[in-house]
Amino acid sequence: MKIVTDCAADMPASELQALGVTQAPLFINFPEGEVNSADLTADEFYTRLEAMRPAIPTTSQPSHGIFADLYQALAQSGEAILSLHISSGLSGTFQTARAVSEQLAAQVPVAVWDTLTLSGGERFQVWAAALAARAGWSLAALQQRLAEIRAATEVVYTLDTLEYLARGGRIGRVAALASSLLNIKPVIGVDHRDGKYNTLAKSRTLGRAVTTIAEHLAGQYGQTPLWVTVMHGRLGAMAEALSQELHKRLNIAKVEMLRVSPVLGVHTGPGIVGAAVVPLHLFEGL
Repeated sequence: MKIVTDCAADMPASELQALGVTQAPLFINFPEGEVNSADLTADEFYTRLEAMRPAIPTTSQPSHGIFADLYQALAQSGEAILSLHISSGLSGTFQTARAVSEQLAAQVPVAVWDTLTLSGGERFQVWAAALAARAGWSLAALQQRLAEIRAATEVVYTLDTLEYLARGGRIGRVAALASSLLNIKPVIGVDHRDGKYNTLAKSRTLGRAVTTIAEHLAGQYGQTPLWVTVMHGRLGAMAEALSQELHKRLNIAKVEMLRVSPVLGVHTGPGIVGAAVVPLHLFEGL
């Protein structure tokens, strides 16, 4: 079985290659032209983003043609395809992939999966799919495990500023200005039901928001052994502080630190830090 995902899964190129996963591009539209998000390092992107202020680039998903070409090329192997994508509540990528899979149904067997999340949470599901495919799991068994991982995963983050969400039209400018004046740092999660953002708490400082993230996750998982991925844009020191808070409160069996991909950073700016968390037992047998 061939596995496909997109740039929003925040997977390094070396990881994609090691797992044999194909990545569909998501694009960033700068004034001088369109760039595949995967072609920019995090630091290259954030430097470019900050240099554009007060302007902001836009993002775009793969076209029908890109998905069709990708699926048809992979189908030459004679294997079925499982295509896992960023939450349908946050992007139209899943809907486009599904529409193409339906158009090609007679020629190419493609199953399209809505991860209902993004970033490290999406990455967990891609990891599981790649490992299960390598182990020869059936599609039905794999999708059952993916559903369990999807339901048990938490993605929680905070932002130093709401400026980028406001400039990208994700929240009202008045709300962003009010939060800025009050120095409010939102703690944001991804709802399991519809894959959309929801506000879990509000803090007055970034340090307090990091503590709130750790407290929230401790309340969710207790002492369950966990796989934790700490994510950040350009807040390495704050990401380390979050990692320390999580180690105090959680039973962490596996931990890593990764950068948020440029295509997501368009809407958050460099001041993002958070974590994706999943019970490690859900990867048993993979």
